[in-house]
Amino acid sequence: MAIHNKLGKEGEQAACDFLIAKGYTVRETNWRMGHLEIDIVAHEPAANRLHVVEVKTRSRADAHFDPMQSINQKKIRNLVSAANGYIRFYRLPMTVQFDVMILFGTPPDFQIHFIPNAFRPPLRSIR
Repeated sequence: MAIHNKLGKEGEQAACDFLIAKGYTVRETNWRMGHLEIDIVAHEPAANRLHVVEVKTRSRADAHFDPMQSINQKKIRNLVSAANGYIRFYRLPMTVQFDVMILFGTPPDFQIHFIPNAFRPPLRSIR
């Protein structure tokens, strides 16, 4: 496994641990629908809300790079499409929130930045 893939997997595990410590239930990791993928699908029981979490992990050497730059409109559309597929597949009657977790460093000493409700699904206009 390439070093960046290993760092990404360790970052996703740290993100899951973070969410669990906050009282969330991790339902899925790396859920796929065709070419689309959701890093983490978590459930927040207190609000009966589904969280679609995009995880970006960078080493200390890459700390000058803003991982939010990679959350562009195409990425947002893909996450929204995947979330819609997940909800339809499991027939879940709950709201969805899109979160981003940015992890800097190396395991086990990640700095975690949790951005709840990082974006909202884009609205489609009727023409």
